[in-house]
Amino acid sequence: MCTSIAPQQTKLRRRAVDAALGKIPFDLLLINGQIVDMVTGEIRAVDIGIVGHMIASVHPRGQFSQAATTHDLKQQFLSPGLIDTHVHLESSHLPAERYAGIVVAQGTTTVFWDPHELANVLGLDGVRYAIESSRGLPLKVICAAPSSVPSTPGLEMSGADFHGEEMKTMLSWPEVAGVAEVMDMHGVLNGSDRMLEIMQAGLDSGKVIEGHARGLSGERLQAYLAAGVTSDHELTSAADALEKLRAGLTLEIRGSHPYLLPEIVEALNGLPHLSSQITLCTDDVSPDMLLEKGGILQLVRLLVSHGLPVTDVLRMATLNGAIRLQRPDLGLIAAGRTADLVVFDNLENLEPQSVFVNGELVATGGKMHSAVKAVSGVLPPRETIRLTPRRLQDFELRIPDIINGKAKLRIIKGARFTQWSEITLDVRNGIALVPEGYSLIYVQHRHGRHQLGAQLAVLEDWGEMKGAIATTYSHDSHNLVVLGRTPADMLLAANTLIASGGGMALTQNGQVIAHVAMPIAGMLSDAEPEVLARDFKALRDISAQVADWQAPYRVFKAIEGTCLACNAGPHLTDLGLTDGTTREIVNPLIEAWSIQTDAL
Repeated sequence: MCTSIAPQQTKLRRRAVDAALGKIPFDLLLINGQIVDMVTGEIRAVDIGIVGHMIASVHPRGQFSQAATTHDLKQQFLSPGLIDTHVHLESSHLPAERYAGIVVAQGTTTVFWDPHELANVLGLDGVRYAIESSRGLPLKVICAAPSSVPSTPGLEMSGADFHGEEMKTMLSWPEVAGVAEVMDMHGVLNGSDRMLEIMQAGLDSGKVIEGHARGLSGERLQAYLAAGVTSDHELTSAADALEKLRAGLTLEIRGSHPYLLPEIVEALNGLPHLSSQITLCTDDVSPDMLLEKGGILQLVRLLVSHGLPVTDVLRMATLNGAIRLQRPDLGLIAAGRTADLVVFDNLENLEPQSVFVNGELVATGGKMHSAVKAVSGVLPPRETIRLTPRRLQDFELRIPDIINGKAKLRIIKGARFTQWSEITLDVRNGIALVPEGYSLIYVQHRHGRHQLGAQLAVLEDWGEMKGAIATTYSHDSHNLVVLGRTPADMLLAANTLIASGGGMALTQNGQVIAHVAMPIAGMLSDAEPEVLARDFKALRDISAQVADWQAPYRVFKAIEGTCLACNAGPHLTDLGLTDGTTREIVNPLIEAWSIQTDAL
């Protein structure tokens, strides 16, 4: 499609050609730098000439001197700007402009945003908000079209349902570069009409199709690829990573599961060569960790510390990412490419000294030169918690037709890799009594699309709950979720979030002991990043007073994913107790019997 930009681009390239030939000055000349060459792996001493947003020349030191501005790099190291190939910005609980203000200063200049958290609350309006709110930022935000709305149809209900038509609509938008992670693996492998439509829309678009191949191996993994999926970030072990790489998937090594990195690095170092189909992503990063340690930058540092050569890691974070995202303008310090650059003082600590975006110096010493402002006229979506205050009886596990007696129930065992278990509970006045060492999980639909009441189930292996934890940020349907033992504490936590428009809350002994409000879609905060990071870290630290955490699975982060019905095993959703393996909603009650009062 012809636009008014085309003549401007032609003129810019003509200027770049003339500058490279020495006929006219560069707009910006970077001298005395050492580039990390992502093609050869060399460290090379060069100067770089920039015209507008474009690299015009990478040439021997001192070859040219004419430039409007000259910047002496003083022997520091240049890398292309870092690329995050799979991220949910919503996990930072920050609007796009505040997220950009953090990660750009850390050297990340491009992200591939899957806004399926917003889409699960707001439908297409959530994706439009993601696109509109990220226009004109110093961060290049490339959007993916969410395929997982909801992630497990029939087992949960979010704020919208995406089928083939919604996918076609999103893929027609120029800001959308592909289909976001395909979490309905069951639907793909069994040929559900919905997933056939979504996959075909992706294939017809010629854009990338992101995967979510957790637990797939052998013929099931091969079938998943045959459907059109071309990447995966759901790596569970080194063997899993190698099988997926050998199968032809692009690996997106993620920073949100750092305990897996040592074995993955060891496996990669054992290969004859490192493929261009290895990229890096953050997936989910909390606001305090983003500020304290960084996003992709922290992952780069970790991989280097575990033994991957720094040049290989930087290639994964730059050129490989650009190849994956089909962006030949990014990922390489070469003439004709966009001048997104990060300058490191050394290749050991990898501290960003300067960041250039589109040929302009935007950050120095880890700080932006100017605050990144919200896009004018884009209103954040609020008032998405469509619930009235809850009642105490909503948090009581009632057994039908039994006043006093016992009940044998199916329950959820484990925090991430869940299993079925059973328990026999005493019933008093129709309410099952949860013994010590067990807890309750409560899920309430919050999007106003059905009128089913609250769902309750018993949890095993979550330690001893001493209060309640509530969240409206719960992958991927983002309903209201509360974990606890005492109905009064669970009620207080739930109503605190309903009143604040969403977020996270901790209660204990009838008091709110921590609360972070997230009134934008029930998942993003109005607070300044430093304030949000402080409050979020405090809430997470205080949560240890409520729950007994045990790494690597029973951790605070597990609260956000405990209702992921697309994963194997039992999970509670707003529709009931589900089995992610058989794709069924299961009655938790196995049997119940009355006991005479005088026998109790």
